[in-house]
Amino acid sequence: MVAQHILVIDEGTTSTRAMLFGIDGKMHGSQQEELRQYYPAPGLVEHDAEEIWDKTLRCCQKMIEQAGGAEKIAAIGITNQRETVVAWDKRSGEPLCKAIVWQDRRTAEKCEQLKADGLEPMVQGKTGLLLDPYFSGSKIGWMLEHWPEVRAAGDNLAFGTIDSYLIYRLTGGLHVTDASNASRTMLLALDGDDWDDELLSLFNIPKQALPRIVDCAGDIGSTAVDLFGGAIAICGSAGDQQAATIGQGCLDVGQTKATFGTGAFILTNSGNIPPKSEHRLLSTILYQHRGERIYALEGAVFVAGSLMQWLRDDLGLLKFAGESEELARSVEDNGGVYLVPALSGLGAPHWRADAKATISGLSFASHKAHIARAALESTSYQCHDLKKAFSADGVDWQNLRIDGGMVVNDWLVQDLANILDLTVERPEFFETTALGAAMLAAVGCGKYETLQDATAMIAGLDSHHPDIDPDIRRGRLAGWQRAIQSVLNS
Repeated sequence: MVAQHILVIDEGTTSTRAMLFGIDGKMHGSQQEELRQYYPAPGLVEHDAEEIWDKTLRCCQKMIEQAGGAEKIAAIGITNQRETVVAWDKRSGEPLCKAIVWQDRRTAEKCEQLKADGLEPMVQGKTGLLLDPYFSGSKIGWMLEHWPEVRAAGDNLAFGTIDSYLIYRLTGGLHVTDASNASRTMLLALDGDDWDDELLSLFNIPKQALPRIVDCAGDIGSTAVDLFGGAIAICGSAGDQQAATIGQGCLDVGQTKATFGTGAFILTNSGNIPPKSEHRLLSTILYQHRGERIYALEGAVFVAGSLMQWLRDDLGLLKFAGESEELARSVEDNGGVYLVPALSGLGAPHWRADAKATISGLSFASHKAHIARAALESTSYQCHDLKKAFSADGVDWQNLRIDGGMVVNDWLVQDLANILDLTVERPEFFETTALGAAMLAAVGCGKYETLQDATAMIAGLDSHHPDIDPDIRRGRLAGWQRAIQSVLNS
């Protein structure tokens, strides 16, 4: 029988999943395990990379067993939390230390020093990125400087983002990374084929410890035979936001998607010319196929769904994340309450690693419902800030395709349409990140000739249109501007 399944590894910030797709895009199964995050000090966020591998392997084995064995899997596609860095021993594949997560801010001082030295224009000109702890390069440099076990590995030291680490473990030693993930390291020029020597020297990183850069779709490698009872081709790999953009079918210039997961990430397809931002947005590689690169303009919000987790787990204001919708609907408005969710600094377009979260406008008339509503509203406001920045860079959103765990919340979806004053389109199948990885793998193994052909795997959309009084919109946005300015000015 011809193999007709695509196995997708969707390795996120809080969980890892293996998902089974048909060539038609239908999902036939999913296995998920939670991942623990470690917070050794304020602003520091770490993962146990061995836990990531163990749980990912276990999830994959269960899905392959459900499919009927390795011979039923045509290809594997991988999508991952971006910018998170792992250091491991090339001989064993075992991690040398904790992984440093994308949310981690430990390199803020280093980034500020490089800015003070006038180096940000050079970095942005080459990479499309800004000097911020968010990106991988400063994390790698920090590991080398502060963790003796990393330095001691010598010639056996390997660095990589999560895609690279998983491929190394799956194949038993293939050290590669796809171009979309490579573009998030701050070590690759957008038009460069290999790691940039000037950028490597900025963080004192040895090139030999880094992976080879490959296409996002194609014959990337094959799994070790003993893992799944047979070798399976790995044919697709992309960072989670790029994969979601593909899974939303944003393959034409100007098409825009927003993913609301742990953070919120908005990407607009820019075609084969790297976009230049004058308003602190990011240029990134959307995907690379047959050596040709397609680029995107990106805005990143660090805190979105993780704000709901914080309200639930740390403040106890929610019994479950979905309760936020019930609470938001239970009050007529936010009661003058605004929440600026700078729990790990502010991302685009502000890029303030030092910013702290605030809740303002509280009174005895305020209830937890107002705080929950203010938390949801903050997502819409932050997207509005990004919409203004994109527009100032000459990119006007005609509509917005959304996905991610938060968009099951109907109240939030309508609020986005209201505040953005745009039609917001939500897919029938929410798991567009995994679907994008499946599309890349399907193209990479020859089931489809192009990604445009692979859009046959995408289901339909439902649309939400603005239905708010313009004066109310203006009033709410004015309140948000006062709230965020107080954070920026503090």
